[in-house]
Amino acid sequence: MLFYKYRNLTHWIIVAASFVIISLILWNTFVFFQYFKEEQRQKMDIWAYAQIEFQKNMLEDDVNPMVARVLISANDNKIIVVDKAGAVGLTNNIEDKSLKNETSTKKLIEQLTAENVPIEFSYIDPKTNQKVHDGYLYYGNSPLITKLKYYPLALLLIIILFGAVAYFFYRSTKIATQNKLWSGMAKETAHQIGTPLSSLIGWTEILKIEHVNPEYITEIEKDISRLQTITERFSKIGSLPKLEKADIVAETLESYDYLKTRSSKLIQFEISVPENPIYVQLNKQLYSWTIENIVKNAIDAMRGKGKLIIQISQLEDNVKITIIDSGKGLSRTQFKRIFEPGFTTKKRGWGLGLSLAKRIIEEFHNGKIHVLESEIDKGTSMQIVFKSI
Repeated sequence: MLFYKYRNLTHWIIVAASFVIISLILWNTFVFFQYFKEEQRQKMDIWAYAQIEFQKNMLEDDVNPMVARVLISANDNKIIVVDKAGAVGLTNNIEDKSLKNETSTKKLIEQLTAENVPIEFSYIDPKTNQKVHDGYLYYGNSPLITKLKYYPLALLLIIILFGAVAYFFYRSTKIATQNKLWSGMAKETAHQIGTPLSSLIGWTEILKIEHVNPEYITEIEKDISRLQTITERFSKIGSLPKLEKADIVAETLESYDYLKTRSSKLIQFEISVPENPIYVQLNKQLYSWTIENIVKNAIDAMRGKGKLIIQISQLEDNVKITIIDSGKGLSRTQFKRIFEPGFTTKKRGWGLGLSLAKRIIEEFHNGKIHVLESEIDKGTSMQIVFKSI
């Protein structure tokens, strides 16, 4: 029980711990990178010092073997030595085409300067005891440093991908759990309604035998028929429903007539549909349930008084059912939220009607349902889209 009570806190602790671990890894990588770069700098300082010593030894015809060994040692860095006159001298790991003219040479030197601060060739003249400038050593990063530079980005990308996979796994698991809950509740509801419904049918037959007023029995049978429709709906929503070829115009008109006769006279109903039938793959009971949910929400939004219009249009292979009301309207931020389970703008509402409609249209019929447009205090237009056959 404690785990479920503090589940959100546990999630945040895990997220915070993950963030700390990632930060430490990135920081250590940065420190590691700086360490290598400093080590490379020291290596280049030694190489520059050896170059100066080599030039001095050459003048004295006495080359120190250690100096020569440093100069000829393997070096992965790109190196350009420029003398005090600006002429390119010694180079290492530099392609000839990069030095073919003054412009390309200047561009390469700028690139190397951007990677590392150049090292000045200078020494103290023993005769004058003054500093003598003899040029600069420009060098680039070694291949290892270049790889390390992009390592944090690669690590960050891996972490983002891992987080995305974990998120989608969590989301799909959550959706699967919600779907099982939907199915279980729907099947249990259908089962619970079915038992007293069977008894009502039996009692109706007894009333007929007892010669009760036929008008009473007719009204009871209407309610029983309505309960049977509701039971079928819950039974179908609890499992994958069967779709069949149906005329969307006729089914919409049937739902329209039913709702019009059972709604307040203060609601002005209008419908505009094509004269010819339009066929789609449809589950009739679930479609009528969707229309009822949308219309009832529209009536609630109009506070029992206003104008409601249902339109059907066809554009190529798309069939569009648009339901327009003159209610209180929605803000743009609510266009998607109204389809979330539990979200409602009513004081006494469960927030299930439109989420159920979305499940029926998009998951069972492969259609689309969305808010077409809405304006505060002027009304809302909801639209369902099917593929015609």
